[in-house]
Amino acid sequence: MLRLPPYALVFASLFTLVYFFLTHEGLYAIDDHFYSRYAYQLATGTFHLGPDPRGLLHDPLHERVLIFAPVALLYRWFGVDIITTTLWPLLCTLGCLVLFWVLYHRREPLAAAAAILLLGLHYFSLNLSNYLYPDNILMFWCLASAAALLVGRRAARAPSIWGASFALLTFAALLSKETIVYYFPFYAFLLFRDLLARHNYRFWGVAVGTGVLLLAGYLVIYQFYTNDALYRIHLIERTNEFLKEGNYLVGNRDALVARITWQPLEFFLSTGLGGVLALAVAALLSKRPASDTDTGFWLGLSFTTLAFYWLGSTSLTHYNPITLLPRMTTPLLPPLCLAAGFGLRNFVQTGRGGWLLGGALLAAAAWVRSSVSLVYAGLSLYFFVAAWWAGPAKRATGTVAFASLALLAVGLCTAIRPVYFMRKPSVLSHFDQNRIFRQHLQAPARGVVFVDDFLIDNYDFYYSYQVPPGLTFRRYTAADSVQLGPGQHAWLLLNRSTLTNDELTRKLIRYSEQDVLARFPKRRTIAEAGKVTLYEVR
Repeated sequence: MLRLPPYALVFASLFTLVYFFLTHEGLYAIDDHFYSRYAYQLATGTFHLGPDPRGLLHDPLHERVLIFAPVALLYRWFGVDIITTTLWPLLCTLGCLVLFWVLYHRREPLAAAAAILLLGLHYFSLNLSNYLYPDNILMFWCLASAAALLVGRRAARAPSIWGASFALLTFAALLSKETIVYYFPFYAFLLFRDLLARHNYRFWGVAVGTGVLLLAGYLVIYQFYTNDALYRIHLIERTNEFLKEGNYLVGNRDALVARITWQPLEFFLSTGLGGVLALAVAALLSKRPASDTDTGFWLGLSFTTLAFYWLGSTSLTHYNPITLLPRMTTPLLPPLCLAAGFGLRNFVQTGRGGWLLGGALLAAAAWVRSSVSLVYAGLSLYFFVAAWWAGPAKRATGTVAFASLALLAVGLCTAIRPVYFMRKPSVLSHFDQNRIFRQHLQAPARGVVFVDDFLIDNYDFYYSYQVPPGLTFRRYTAADSVQLGPGQHAWLLLNRSTLTNDELTRKLIRYSEQDVLARFPKRRTIAEAGKVTLYEVR
């Protein structure tokens, strides 16, 4: 059994690296461009800690320092490009798998291997590994914080160090994204339980003391730079107020009942977490020896966090449940995958519950009726066959072969979706577009480049935020209003991947390739890379 965790870790890590490179799309939205720009400002000494001095931008992303500060270091060391921009979320994704291995590769090897595969091959954790979004970074700090709490409360040696580490890691999570607060009810429960039982005084004393000092220093910094110690909270509330037309308080009130009843379950099933949830519930319902406190810890953290995702609010002033998006749930994934790992361990050891697990997953496949149904159908088939094979006599249960087959089934089924997306063509053609920029749109070229409505907001990234002074960028629609000066040229940059991207054409891009070319009838092809073409136009 001890060989299973390292095999799972190596496989999941290599799979993550392959996914990272094969599916990389560059900057995908406003958020990652903002984080990248803040990293560049921090690396060059132009970052402004307080509010926008012009009073134009009140941005919560600006306050998530541990999202872009490590990227700023990478920019200083290796320069600005898309790999240095997204290396930090990749490292955090891999770091979660390593933490699973460190925690349990000896004590609970089967649970560790299962958790590594369930998290490491989950499509949406992989999907967030190559974007500069806060979610996988937060996931790492959340797992590290919870692990420090788990180990520190039972450590016979150096409880003060563990307490300080727990506080520092929790604070690091807070500097990444505010959703760490969904862990706090469980943390508070353990604090009060230990106080009542008169346990772990030194650990909690140091943890709380360190946390108070860190938080006090944080508030003092905000008071100094913004004249508002609670600036970050007030900024979030202002953002909620600005977006109220789309939240559950104003713009979506009729959907509130569905949002807090059946929609979260449908959401988790549709994102591929049905198997993880089924195994976690199986762990919850299994009989556990009194010495097995770890299962209870991860189950408690999983289901209290899940309750806040289900019923909690993103605002302190009104009730507004969190938006059900896969990237919002990453703090839930590590404890839930560990709980599921213990659930699979119980099944492998006892052979009990296989028919129920198979039935639950078959029902999930019938409910979602999408490509995810294939994942659930495969897992359901495994549990039915494994339960039949074990039989009433529980033959082969607890063996390395039985455990290996269970992990193989979980790994193969979970990997179906990411493998499918690894085989799909690029939807933004970032690297082809970058090649055009590098080879043809550099100084001493002078003139105007006409680009689409997606690229107009982030073209400066292709120049490491140092756009040649002789070049300006305008939207396609500005073609008729641009007057060229002496020695200037005009270019049309056409990215066919962007123009046919379903996510962009729904809201941002309202024109086709033919519409764009009709605006520039006099054109000459300068360069072509994949689906990206550069024309000189007149």
